[in-house]
Order: sequence, then structure tokens, then C-alpha cells
Amino acid sequence: MDRSLLTLVLILAALCAIQLIYYVISKVQPNKDYAPIGNRIKTWWGMVFIFCLATLFNSVVSLISLMVLTFFALKEYFSMIKSRKADRRLFLWAYLSIPLQFYWIYIEWYGMFIVFIPVYVFLLLPLPRMINKGTVGFLRSVSSTQWGLMLMVFGLSHLAYFQFATPEYGAGLVLFLVVLTQLNDVVHHLASIYFGKRKVVPTANPYLTWEGFACAFVVTTAVSYLIYPYLTPLTPVFGIFSGMLISLSGFIGSLTVSVLKRDLLIGDDGKFEALKKSYLSRVDSLTYTSPVLFHVIRYFFDFM
Repeated sequence: MDRSLLTLVLILAALCAIQLIYYVISKVQPNKDYAPIGNRIKTWWGMVFIFCLATLFNSVVSLISLMVLTFFALKEYFSMIKSRKADRRLFLWAYLSIPLQFYWIYIEWYGMFIVFIPVYVFLLLPLPRMINKGTVGFLRSVSSTQWGLMLMVFGLSHLAYFQFATPEYGAGLVLFLVVLTQLNDVVHHLASIYFGKRKVVPTANPYLTWEGFACAFVVTTAVSYLIYPYLTPLTPVFGIFSGMLISLSGFIGSLTVSVLKRDLLIGDDGKFEALKKSYLSRVDSLTYTSPVLFHVIRYFFDFM
């Protein structure tokens, strides 16, 4: 407990320093777009709050907090879909899957947790859309809803399972994952602003460049090696590998969600700009890094 409290104090001190630096730089260089970094910092405060709840109280409080996070992320995802009246019942069923997914975590039923959304929800989700709702737009409605569930619910729910899969190390692993994921995004953004030239997908996200990816990959891997002994029981080799894995999967997650948003919001640039400050834009990378790191650690280490 003492070690956890010390970690919390250090994280809070670092976050306060980052907040101050961000405020000063945004005032000194108002011509540069630092808004995405500001949104990330807000996410950090939220994640640290959840981590505090898990450390100072118990994992159930953290589980409920993460369940609320997935709800808002899914809600904002649905707000991007050009839905029909026939889709409302489909969205309701999707929302109802959230408490069930987190219930499997609570009772530590890993088998159901891992197949519930990819298998059972996938098979049953079309029913409310088919019954008395016609066939027009069926495939787009069902497939886009399943995509949202896989990313915003299934992917993010792995954050909650860490603390149930390994109560001793879970909170530290979650903090390790969140810190590296958000650091990777911020370094990528800063590197792209100052010397990024070759954009990955310029039509979907102007902040993603190959130069930014290279810088973020190196920095995230290095920081992973520095902090893994304090937050995780991983080996040195896996400490380095985890940073590489988080950087790569975070980049793919951010890229995927950017393209997904642009595709869903074609012709609605105003809404696209507004959603840059949404929950979805802040947790896009976590939808990939959370399940990837969870399953890789579970495969290689017995404590999971």
C-alpha cells in the first residue's frame, strides 16, 4: 500500500507539472494547435482518478468507473452513425451488453468475458434489427454497431479485467498501460507538429505522420524500460517489448478510429471537429493497446 501511495504522489506531481508546461507553451505559441494534447491531459486526470479509486478503495469502484467510460464512448460512437428509426432497438441492445460484459469481469468468468461480444452478441445482435424492421440498411446498421461494441466495450473492458486477473499487480499494470499509451499519442503529436512531413492518412488525421510514429516508438519503448520495474512484475526484455507493442498497437488504434470517424462523418465536417474533444478521441488508442497487452501478458506470464 505504501508503495502504491508513493506511486500516486509521483504521478500526481508529474501530471501537475505537465499541466503547467502545457498551459505555458499554449500561451507562448498560440499559433500551434495543442488542443489534442490538452484533451489527452484531461484524460490523464480522469484515468488517475480511476486509479486512485482502485488503489485507495477497491477494484469494484474502478470497474464501475470504467463501465461508465465505455458507455459514454459507445454513446459518442453511435452519435456519428447516420441511423434510422429502425436502429433504436439495436442500439438499446448494444447498451444492455455493457453491464453484462462487466459482470463477467466481476465474477471472473474469463471464458464468457472473452467470447460474449465477439461471438454471442455478434450472433444475436441482428435479431432486433430484423424483426418487423425491414431490410433497408440492415448490413450497415448491424456491422457498424458491432464495430462500436468491439472497440468501445470489448477493447476498453480489458482495462477493468487487469485488476481482477491479478489483484496484486493489476492497478500497476493499468497505470503502466495508460501512461505509455497516452505518452505515445502525445509524443507522436508533438513530433508531427515540429518536424512531421509525411502524413499517414492526411484526409482522416493530419496529426499522424511517419516521423511522429518513429519518435513515439523510440520514446515509448525507452520510457517503458525505465518505469516497468516500479509498476509491473515484468522481465527486462518484456519491459522493452511492452513499450514497442503499446506504441505500435496504439498507432494502429488511433489510425483506425480516425479513419472510422471520417468515414461515418463524410459531409459533416462541423460534427467531426466537435468530436475531436470527445471521449472517443481520448481513448482511441486504448481500444487497441488494452486487449493487446492483456492477452500477450496472459500468454507469457503465470500471474495473469
